[in-house]
Order: sequence, then C-alpha cells, then structure tokens
Amino acid sequence: MTKPNRLAKEKSPYLLQHAQNPVDWYPWSEEAFMKAEKEDKPVFLSIGYSTCHWCHVMERESFEDKEVAEILNRNFVSIKVDREERPDIDKIYMKTCVLMTGSGGWPLTIVMTPKKQPFFVATYLPKRGQAGILGLVDLLRNVAKSWESDKSKLISAAESATEYLIEYVQAKQREEELTEIVFDEAYIRLLDGFDQNNAGFGTTPKFPSPHNLLFLLRYWKRKGMQQALEMVEKTLQKMRLGGIFDQVGFGFHRYSTDSRWLVPHFEKMLYDQAMISIAYTEAYQATGKEEYRKTAEEIFEYVLRDMTNPKGGFFSAEDADSEGQEGRFYMWTEEEIKTPLGENADFIINAFNISREGNYYDEVQRGKTGRNILHLKEPLLELSTDLSLRPEELASVLTSARQKLFEAREERVHPLKDDKILTDWNGLMIAALAKGAQVFNATRLSEAAENAAGFILEKLQKADGRLIHRFRDGEATIDGNLDDYAFLIWGLIELYEATFDTRYLKEALRLQDDMMEHFWDKENGGFFFKADDSEKLLIRHKEPRDGALPSGNSVAFLNLIRLSRMTGKTHYEEKAAILAKAFSTHEEGTPSHNTMFLTALDFFIGPANEIAIVGNPDSKETKNMLHAIRKRFVPNKVMLLKIAEQKNLENIAVFTKDMKMINNKTTAYICRNFVCNKPMTEIEEVLKVIADANRM
Repeated sequence: MTKPNRLAKEKSPYLLQHAQNPVDWYPWSEEAFMKAEKEDKPVFLSIGYSTCHWCHVMERESFEDKEVAEILNRNFVSIKVDREERPDIDKIYMKTCVLMTGSGGWPLTIVMTPKKQPFFVATYLPKRGQAGILGLVDLLRNVAKSWESDKSKLISAAESATEYLIEYVQAKQREEELTEIVFDEAYIRLLDGFDQNNAGFGTTPKFPSPHNLLFLLRYWKRKGMQQALEMVEKTLQKMRLGGIFDQVGFGFHRYSTDSRWLVPHFEKMLYDQAMISIAYTEAYQATGKEEYRKTAEEIFEYVLRDMTNPKGGFFSAEDADSEGQEGRFYMWTEEEIKTPLGENADFIINAFNISREGNYYDEVQRGKTGRNILHLKEPLLELSTDLSLRPEELASVLTSARQKLFEAREERVHPLKDDKILTDWNGLMIAALAKGAQVFNATRLSEAAENAAGFILEKLQKADGRLIHRFRDGEATIDGNLDDYAFLIWGLIELYEATFDTRYLKEALRLQDDMMEHFWDKENGGFFFKADDSEKLLIRHKEPRDGALPSGNSVAFLNLIRLSRMTGKTHYEEKAAILAKAFSTHEEGTPSHNTMFLTALDFFIGPANEIAIVGNPDSKETKNMLHAIRKRFVPNKVMLLKIAEQKNLENIAVFTKDMKMINNKTTAYICRNFVCNKPMTEIEEVLKVIADANRM
C-alpha cells in the first residue's frame, strides 16, 4: 500500500482524497515554495474540490498513476489546493486561466515558478493526449525539459503573465453615476439570452443563475414589465420539473448538461440551495403561487435533513459520484421503481417519464444504460387533468410514492458528503432560511438559521472577533475573506428581520466595521477579497463580477445600504455610493456577471421604505401586521421592531427613540430617507403607503 503523503495531516476532504496518491503532494505552504526555490524546480499546482467529478477522473487517471507520480516527484514540487478552503488562491489562478485561455473550470492545472508566477494554465488534462488535447504526461515532460534547457524563457513568460494579470485587475475604473438606464440595458441583454422554449439563459451547460431571477423580479416591480416576471416564472417552473431537481430527496443539482434541465451534473452545493431558495421565496411573494413556496420549503427540508451539522452549521456539498459512477445514487431502472412501489409503480413510471431503456446516455459506454433521471414534463395541475385525478389526489399519490422511493434509495451507497463548514456559504444559507421564516411565517426556519449563526459566531471567530473561513473536525482555520464577512452580514441582517433580536443587528454592524477597516480599498473604493493583514499572495485583488456565487462586493453594497437605513448611520451609505462608482464600469458586458450588483443598485436608487413597528412582539395585532407586510414582494425595504418601553433598538437606531404606540395599538412608522410619515395603526393603511411608495 502507498505510504500516505503530507495531505494525510490536512482536514479538507478534497486534500484527504489525495492523501494516498503516490504523488508527493504538499498543501499550499511556504515550505513547498522554499523547497522549489532551493531545489530549483517549477511548481505544479492542482486546484479542485471534493465533489468535482472531473477532479475525480483526473485523480484516477493521473494522480494515482505511478508513471505520472514519478515524473512529478522527480521534476516538480506538487501542491494541492481545495478551492473551497482557499478561494483567495483559486480566484487568482482561475482569473489567470481565463485571461490566458478564454475559459476556466476545475480541476485547475497551473505550472509556475517558485515565486508563484504562472507560465502554463489548463483545466482537466487526460494522462495521454487525445484528439488534439494535450496530455499531462507530455506536458510534464516538456516543461521539465524546458526548465532544464531554457528556464529563462519560462520565467520570462511567467513574469509577462503576472504583469498582464496585475494590469488587468488594477485597470483604472471610470467613476460614473449609475442611473436606471443600466436596468433597461441588463433586461434587454437577459431577454436576448433567454431560452424561450426551455427557459433559463444560454444553451448548454445551463446554470440556475438565481441572481438573474432576483434582478428580473425587481425589474418587473420597478417597470411593471410582465415579460420579466414571465421569464422568472418559466425558469423556476422548468427547473422544478426537470432532472436538475432531485425529485425524490429534494434540493438542486449543480447545473444541467443539456438545455432542457433534464440531465444534471449531479453534485449538490450548499450555496446553490441558498440562492435558489431565495429566488423561489421571492417568486412566491410576487405571485402568491403555492408551487414556489412548496419548492422553497422542499429545498429547506433537504438542507435541514442532509446538510446540517448536529450543532447547527451547514455542510458544504454532496458528490456527484457514488460506486465509481456519476449520478448512480440518483438514477433508477424500471425494476428499481417497481420493487418498492408495487401496484402504484406503473402510475409513477408514467408520471416521472421512466422507460426500460432509460433516459441517461453514458458518454463512456456510448449508449443508454437503462437508468432514468426522474422528471416531470408538466406541472401537477396539468398532469392531474391528463390522468383524470384531482390535484390533491395526485399530490397524495406522488408524496406517498416519493417517500417509498426515498426510503429505498437510503439503502444505497451514498455519495461523499463534504462536511466542512464554510462561513461564507453558511451566511448565504442563514439569509435564505431567515427570509423563508419571514415570508412563510415558519419559526422552525428561523430557529435553524439561529442555530447556524450561533455555530459560526462561536466556532469561526478568533478571540479578537475576526472571522475564520473554515471549520472541520474540531479545527477552525484560514483567515476570513470578503465573502465570509459580506455573506454572514447578509445572513445576520435577515435574521434580525426574522427575529428582531438586536444581537444579530449588533453583530452585523460590528462585522461591517471590521470589514471596512481591513478590506476597504482606501484609494479606489470597493473591497479587496483579502484583508490587509492576511497572507500575501501573487496579487491583492477585488472581485466585481457575480459568478456562480454573488460577488462579495455586490452583497456588501446591499448590506451597506440596509444597515444605513436601519440605523440612521449615514457613513455606511456614503461608502455604498463610493463602491457603486468604483464598479460602475463593470455593469457593462454580460449582465449575468453583475445582476446581484444591480439588485443592490435598485435598492440604492429607490424608492425604498424604512418600516419601524412599535408594539408587543407576542401580540396577535403585531404578528398580523408583520405577516401582512412580509407576505408582499417589497424588496427595497428594511424592517425594525421596537418593543414598547425597551431601549435595545433605540440604542442602535437613535431615530426610533421617540416612536411610540398610538392608543396602545401596534403602530407602524414608514420612513424614506429618514423622514417618517404619520404613525399608522391600521394594516390596510400601512400596505397602501408601502404600495404607493413603489409607484413613485
């Protein structure tokens, strides 16, 4: 058996997956670079994550292979990085890959000098070259030979690549005032890229891109553009019907490999569950349609059942592979359906479009395997009509069958669960649960969000209150980055609005101040991804674009506005204005890269409401008023609850000091730009004032 390498001492599930490789892996460390410098060797850097299918493929083909290991061990210093543990490293070299090749992805393959300057970048490489694709063995041999015979040429290429990267990330930004015109431009571009047949944006692969939907909902609200709402609804409906949604265990897979949302890449990521559930929750607010509420609650059920640490934090991901096959856990043969369902099998086979030959095409076997991805072709209401059943009858049959299939599936070998707990992704999930708690009036969701927040604030803070990025197996380590702060602050703001416990608002303010001290770019505005006192990497960069995750700067933009409106502390909004100008150039181009930024800009431009309720939180009167407001889609608002005779809130938001109950009734104060209307005690009047504000 191969002797474990240095990765055996790490906590990352991804690094531990490679601990038995014959490759002499190092984790990212100065020790590795010092060795490369001392022995005059190039550095081979491989970046991936534990649930990455092609990372598994490259490991099996190459990193478990003795020939590849011998070449690497003799000629290189090899470093493995978990991109989820070290997004700071990943962002730098992924940006380099995109700049040099035009695309990126994982596994990310970098060859660089001992000074961390890259001269070769690629993604997945097969062991042997094929069909014009460079093979890893040939690459390694060529680099080793060139390093020996013409090292100066490689170093020169690395220096040039680094200079190009620095010039790109430090390009002078035009500081311009952004107006509503940018919303129209983004809408037109999204409309142009919308798949009218299958919904979603682009062709293949097709990603959920929930922040596109959040922007479109706001555009519909602002402009009354019905087509924007239709794009949102059609996308959410198609996603829920398709194989990208786990029809048996709930939750969404990473993306669809086809345009119809049928064949997913089967991994499940925590951040996708968070952002997608927010989109369904807001769609429910906008339309009142139960199908969106139900889907959001199904996502929450999956997360709370399968992705929650007993002490409260949320795990990161579940793998696409099990038993050596992608999607094996999630797919079904016709016989596997019949065994647990008995007499109902034919009904379910018809409803979920199951066939004997299967609908999954295996690229390796080059044919159908008899396995099926469960999916629906039409919503339950239409399906019930086709099957001559009442909707409630069909729902009952499907629920019973789903539970039996779920129980049968639980007996299978489960995909790997990446059980590390990340501050940033937990922040997103806290925000999603807290928002769901508000809209669905669900205490269990706010309790789950509170448990997670308690875990993060207890386990992932240093003694001085600074955030830590990752917790696993009793160890908290890696300095917190911008996303850790921005996403957790977002979660804490939503959690305050769900519970009105001022502890969460105080924590959000404290973290925001800490973030401004250590991440703010004092010369050009905006936030760097790394703190000013953290490990120095090749560059210190800012991330303006929204990708699979919203950018930390986009979320920070929204947080600054909300905290300013909630507390009356205008310096937060002043920072938001500087940030908006700093990134004004980046709203140009592909809108899917900046739609989260535009949702914040929508709030910034307004109109927006600051709503303060004064009353007893346990009274029916107060609960009814809160629920009436929360059910409606009013995205550009903040809500405060002042408990009569208590000073907790007014110590944070001084402008609430003189707000009182009128005639001993729950009273609402609706303010704009810190100027408040007359106090109101009738729910209908409150809702009318809020509605009128959105028509301004």
